[in-house]
Amino acid sequence: GSLSGLRMDLQRSRRSEARGHGGPGALGPVRWDFSTNANAAGPCPMALQALARADATRYPDPGYGALRERLADWHGVAAQRILPAASASEFIQRLTAVATRLAPGPVAVPPLAYGDYATAARACGRVVVGADDRSATLRWCADPGSPLGQDGPAPLGPEGEVLSGPTGGAPLAVLPTVLDRAYAPLRLAGTPRWSPAELDAVFQLFSPNKALGLPGVRGAYAIAPAQVEWPLPAWCEALAAAEPSWPLGAHAVALLEAWVAPDTQAWLADSRATLRGWTAALRSGLTALGLQPAASVTPFLCARRPAVADDATLRAAGLAVRDTTSFGLPGWMRVSAQPPEALAALLQALRA
Repeated sequence: GSLSGLRMDLQRSRRSEARGHGGPGALGPVRWDFSTNANAAGPCPMALQALARADATRYPDPGYGALRERLADWHGVAAQRILPAASASEFIQRLTAVATRLAPGPVAVPPLAYGDYATAARACGRVVVGADDRSATLRWCADPGSPLGQDGPAPLGPEGEVLSGPTGGAPLAVLPTVLDRAYAPLRLAGTPRWSPAELDAVFQLFSPNKALGLPGVRGAYAIAPAQVEWPLPAWCEALAAAEPSWPLGAHAVALLEAWVAPDTQAWLADSRATLRGWTAALRSGLTALGLQPAASVTPFLCARRPAVADDATLRAAGLAVRDTTSFGLPGWMRVSAQPPEALAALLQALRA
């Protein structure tokens, strides 16, 4: 089946050092872009209205007091646990640098994962190891993950134990861990494996621009753990000290304020219904072509990439897909659910 073939490809491959991204490159955008994970049912109109109202003539509050309170209320956490970030990638770089001083050693990343985790580690001179390597002093997790769009594994401790305590007790949070939740708002099926207690034991990283269909607006935030067995206050102080001035511009503030509004969340729920239909059609079309689409709980998935479907050939047809070599999965592509017209163009090009 497709998953067994994927595992064989993973065993044969080694993670590429090249940093890859979806979306437009130097040649500009294409008509039908399957290479990004942005919500193709967007952009969210409420977020667009908020961006139009943003006052770019003034600096935002450098402490983001009102925004942090709003995000904290929505998540049900204390405001001091909200950590603004210029983007998810900026937070990955900043936390890795801080961790290099506070917890030097290897960095654990999932076997298939966003390349910035490893890139940031290597930029700090750190060794990258597998997710279950017990020598790690910092661990990255994602749920759902990319490129596969599958459930992240249950959280594990340094000895391989599940972090949850007995009978729902406090988790054993002995290893600094970051859970990337960028695609949690785009989950189309199933439920997360992480319990509330486990989430409270890790840094949770959010970047809502993808869910709102506005990846060009950069802005993110993290929720710091509630209680852990490592010096959390020192970590939060160091992260604040390493934060650039005004990491969020006026438009990022407007995006994050709109993110937690009830009408925005209602729109997002409706968009997930649309994406379910588009994802089912995408899977069906790729299956019919024998491209073995892998399982996914998100509106993006991985499938075999025909050798003749190179970037130049697809671009000539107004198309782009995300090559997954930089994720550690050569010979495959990541494609996102798109409207019917776009899907018809992709399937025609792949069939040809």
